[in-house]
Amino acid sequence: MRITQCRASGSEDLRSFLDLGITPLADALVKQENLDTDEARFPLELVFCPDSALVQITENVPADVLFDENYLYFSSFSDVVLKHSREHALDLIAGRGLDDSSLVVELASNDGYLLKNFVEAGIPVLGIDPSPEPAQAANDIGVPTMVEFFGDDLASKLVADGKAANVILANNVFAHIPDINDFTAGMKTLLADGGVIHIENPYVRDLIEHCEFDTIYHEHFYYHSCTSIDRQMRRHGLHLNHVEYFPTLHGGTLRWHCGHEDQPSERVKEYLAAESAAGMDSFSYFEAFADRVQGVKRDLLALLHDLKDRGKTVAGYGAAAKGATLINYVGITTDLMQFVVDRNVHKHGHFMPGTHQPVKDVSALVEEAPDYVLLLAWNFKDEIMQQQEEYLRRGGKFIVPVPHPEVVA
Repeated sequence: MRITQCRASGSEDLRSFLDLGITPLADALVKQENLDTDEARFPLELVFCPDSALVQITENVPADVLFDENYLYFSSFSDVVLKHSREHALDLIAGRGLDDSSLVVELASNDGYLLKNFVEAGIPVLGIDPSPEPAQAANDIGVPTMVEFFGDDLASKLVADGKAANVILANNVFAHIPDINDFTAGMKTLLADGGVIHIENPYVRDLIEHCEFDTIYHEHFYYHSCTSIDRQMRRHGLHLNHVEYFPTLHGGTLRWHCGHEDQPSERVKEYLAAESAAGMDSFSYFEAFADRVQGVKRDLLALLHDLKDRGKTVAGYGAAAKGATLINYVGITTDLMQFVVDRNVHKHGHFMPGTHQPVKDVSALVEEAPDYVLLLAWNFKDEIMQQQEEYLRRGGKFIVPVPHPEVVA
C-alpha cells in the first residue's frame, strides 16, 4: 500500500521529511463494543516530489475504508464554516449571475452545508459525496446528493445526462483523493464552457511555518501550494487563474479559482513568485520540519505531565482528525487527558482512535470542570473560547498546542 511514485506526476523522486509513526485512522472513532478490538493502523510519513511540487503521504489507505458508514464528520456543526460557506455561495451567485438555468456541483458535499445556500436562491445543485450518513442528512434538507466517489467516468455520465456544471466546488476534498489525476480529469470533463472551479484546502506553507503537523492524517493524501495546484491543473488542460487566502480557516486556507481559460490574475503571479523565492518548489524548504515537530511533542508532554503531577485534570476539545493525529503522535493517554468534548452529537458515546478517551457533549466542560482544556481543534480557537465563556468565567484554562504549547485564559 506504500506508493513508490508521485500520485500526480508519476516521478519516483520522493523525498521523506517527516515520519509520525504507525497510527490509527484519525476519523475512525471507536464504539464502546469495539474497545477491546485491535484498531487498524497504518504508517504516516510525509514526502515531497520536486517534479509536481506536491507534499503527500506515502500510504494508500483504500477510500472505502476511510469514508465508510463510521465516517462521522458533519460540516454543519461549525458556525465558522457555515458563515464562510454562506458568504462564498452569495458571492458566487452575485458575481457569476447564477439563476435557475445554472448548475452548481459540489464534490464531497458532506451534509449540504454549502449547497443549501444555492437551493434557497432557487439555483439547481447536485452534491456528490461517498459517505452515507452526511449524504442522507443533505438529502433530508432538500439538497440532492449522490452517494458516489467522483472521477472522470462519473463526470462523463453526468455530462451525457445534460449536467455540465457552471460552478464546481471542491472544498477540503482535493487533499482526500488517492487518484488526483482521475479527479482532476473529471472536473475538466464536468465543467461547462466559461465555468469556474473553486478548490479550497489548507495551505502547505502555513502547515510548515506554523508547525501544524496535526493536520497530517491518512485521509489527507496531499498538502497543496499554489505551485502544485498550477502544475496539476496544467497537466489536465486546466489553469489556475486566481487565489484567495483565509488565514483563520483551518489554520490557513487558500481558495484556488480554476477554469478552461489561461487568465492568471496578478495575485496568482505574486503567489507563484513568492513560493519560488521561499524555495517551496525544492526539498530544502521542508528538511528541518521534523525537528520542530519533535519539539512540540516534547514540550506538550512536559506540560501535561507537570499538570498531572500537580493534580490537575485535563480534557480535550474537538474529536476531529487533527486531534487524533496529535494525541497519538504525542502519546497523550487517558491519565494525561481524561475525556474529549465535541459539538457533533453523532460522535458522542464514541472513543478517540488509539487512545480511547470518551467523547462527550461540550456541556461536560462546565459540569465536570476540568482544570485545563487542550484545544485539539485549535483552528477554531476564537469560536470555541467565545462559546465557552462560562467555563472560562469559572477559572478554566485552554492549552493551544501549536505552533508551540501555550496556556491561554
